[in-house]
Amino acid sequence: MFRVIKKEGKARRGEFTCAHGTAQTPVFMNVGTQAAIKGGLDAHDLEQIGCQIELSNTYHLHVRPGDDVVRQMGGLHRFMDWKGPILTDSGGFQVFSLAKLRNIKEEGVTFSCHVDGRKIFMGPEESMRIQSNLGSDIAMAFDECVENPATHEYAEKSCARTLRWLERCVAEHKKLNAQPDCVNPDQMLFGINQGCTFPDLRIKHMQEIAKLDCDGYAIGGLAVGEPTQEMYDVIDAVEPYMPEEKPRYLMGVGTPSNIIEGVARGVDFFDCVMPARNARHGKLFTWQGSMNIKNEKYKLDPLPIDPDCQCPTCRSFSRAYLRHLVKADEMLAMRLLVTHNLWFYNELMQKIRDALDEDRFAEFRAEYSEKLERRI
Repeated sequence: MFRVIKKEGKARRGEFTCAHGTAQTPVFMNVGTQAAIKGGLDAHDLEQIGCQIELSNTYHLHVRPGDDVVRQMGGLHRFMDWKGPILTDSGGFQVFSLAKLRNIKEEGVTFSCHVDGRKIFMGPEESMRIQSNLGSDIAMAFDECVENPATHEYAEKSCARTLRWLERCVAEHKKLNAQPDCVNPDQMLFGINQGCTFPDLRIKHMQEIAKLDCDGYAIGGLAVGEPTQEMYDVIDAVEPYMPEEKPRYLMGVGTPSNIIEGVARGVDFFDCVMPARNARHGKLFTWQGSMNIKNEKYKLDPLPIDPDCQCPTCRSFSRAYLRHLVKADEMLAMRLLVTHNLWFYNELMQKIRDALDEDRFAEFRAEYSEKLERRI
């Protein structure tokens, strides 16, 4: 399922295998929330730009079109015609971020749907059933995403609840995988570490969930407004207690520099809406730093976004043309800019893997971690 090929410091070069293929790690998962990349990209585009793992959202697909619909259509892979690995997040983050009215109990959470206001109940069993219907390769455990900052007392109680919920997820997941009509009987389950920015809670919770022997483990509840150094401190605190032989996933992170620093701290999997979201607003990533294509200085610029980039957008179109599309509110702008940013992220991961293969990740980190944070 997962093997660490080699290490450089804490950074790990690995290989992850599931029912729908093998991914080389460290890996960035391209976020297709509703089985599509916002910006007009489909599954075939993802393959062209080097995506290894696609990520879709349990909550959103449960609301529309309904996980029962996806199941009847043969599962998420057939529904969106993506042949590679898929991870579905549990819906927990959306429940706690989108629902204005929610009631948390031991059984789960009752909340109002953000689309039509109807009441929805979701708990560990419901999340597992939805993800089983979707047929993803990796299902994420249902957890409570605590608002930050939170008190130590509440965070501790939340960790205990998330542990109990994980125990229920493990039991339900095992039962669903054994059903004769299961969409993907080889679906894996990742547990999620919580504890806000309290190192003692993070460590204790990681030690407890590691006992449940999940297929992988994620660090959740970060990149939600806390200072970047606090996020790194949490990873440093938790990493020694994460099982060495299991993949490690830092949820919702982040900038190119965040990813490089996460790899340096032993993380294998990443995801973030940032590259696609930023692209839709004209912010683009290059090997010299980030740029805003809407700026006046690009009005007559004949260069591609990044002369060092070989993405379909950079091979064909100038900054001047792309700026025009953005200013004219043309739909094509989103497609071309999102294509570039996702290509950049997938190429970033390839360069990280190459550096690890060649024992020069430290040099790569020294050159690019700070550089990619710059604004051109």
